[in-house]
Amino acid sequence: MNLQKIKSLTPEILEELGFAWHTDEDGSRYVSDEIIKISQNEAEAYYEAINEIYDMYAEAAQHVIDNNLFFELGIPFNLIDAIKKSWENDVHWHIYGRFDVAGGMDGKPIKLIEFNADTPTALFETALLQWALLKYNSMDEDKQFNNVYDAIGENFKRLITLFDDIELFNERYDGWKILFSSVRGNEEEETTTRLLQQIATDAGFNTGFEYLQDVKFDENGIFDRDNNQYEYWFKLYPWEDIAIDEPELATMLTNIMNNQQAIILNPAYTLLFQSKGMLKILCDLFPDSPYLLKTSFEPLKGIKYVEKSVFGREGANVKIVDRDGAVLEENDGPYGNYKKVYQEYVEFNRDEKGAKYQAGVFFAYEACGVSFRKGSEIMNNMSKFVGHAIV
Repeated sequence: MNLQKIKSLTPEILEELGFAWHTDEDGSRYVSDEIIKISQNEAEAYYEAINEIYDMYAEAAQHVIDNNLFFELGIPFNLIDAIKKSWENDVHWHIYGRFDVAGGMDGKPIKLIEFNADTPTALFETALLQWALLKYNSMDEDKQFNNVYDAIGENFKRLITLFDDIELFNERYDGWKILFSSVRGNEEEETTTRLLQQIATDAGFNTGFEYLQDVKFDENGIFDRDNNQYEYWFKLYPWEDIAIDEPELATMLTNIMNNQQAIILNPAYTLLFQSKGMLKILCDLFPDSPYLLKTSFEPLKGIKYVEKSVFGREGANVKIVDRDGAVLEENDGPYGNYKKVYQEYVEFNRDEKGAKYQAGVFFAYEACGVSFRKGSEIMNNMSKFVGHAIV
């Protein structure tokens, strides 16, 4: 690992930037006082790998739909129609996601860990904060693989250019309006959602914000609390949680899509990408890909592997199992009832103190920025954010 010590942004500066979750529960700072130095070649390798992996995901999604493999991925039955509907038309556009990968530095090959396609975290940190870290330390802030803000803005603009009949759309709607929603009481998610709202506003959209609890739904569309109707709705709330915890809402959203009353972002088909069951499908379809780790729906024999729930988050309900079946490390969590996948274990890059580093690469039409998480064997919500610079 090629690390460089930097001056930390103070909590006061971070809060001025709109970044409030700067201190973890144990009192330690969430943002590392080091940055990772990567080469231009390493940055380009991340870019090329993620673009290729996304293309593989798109092909795998078509395979799942064509062969009705939703059960294998743990997809709730009440979202299958919404997934198919959103997949059929490009106007249901995937705005952004984040790939987690091992390797990519110090000669280690890039290996896909998972794809956070629907509700990825670390957007604010990657798009804005690591740029501020370089500027605060009098470093060239352009020396990053980080075009996240602009790339997402261009993706919002594609919502218009991809529409089949622009004239019909303009006749029907007075302007282009997107309502952004997160759950009341979650400051990190609200800040991320409001950042996306700002990006869409900069891209030329009329935007609004409403807490998820206050959004109104009926057969005619999606409305804010003042009964203003919106053609697009972005929700920072997982599709699988809607299906399981809010089944009536899942049905309503499917009807709204079928009646062409609104387009929902990220689209329902991103739930296919989000499911870690896709890692098994990818291995079936692309057995020779250098980016994939062996993955199965059954425990792997004779090799060290990681057990995951198909919709687990933040390292919850993850086990690391040795080749003899002994559990080396595990985390509890709320996702234990989901279907499991078993993925070949891979070493993360590590520093001289033994801390491990996982790269997160954002995707918005193409790979557009990288940042890192620092932690132990299982990355969780106590992992630290680490910025980077290209040298």
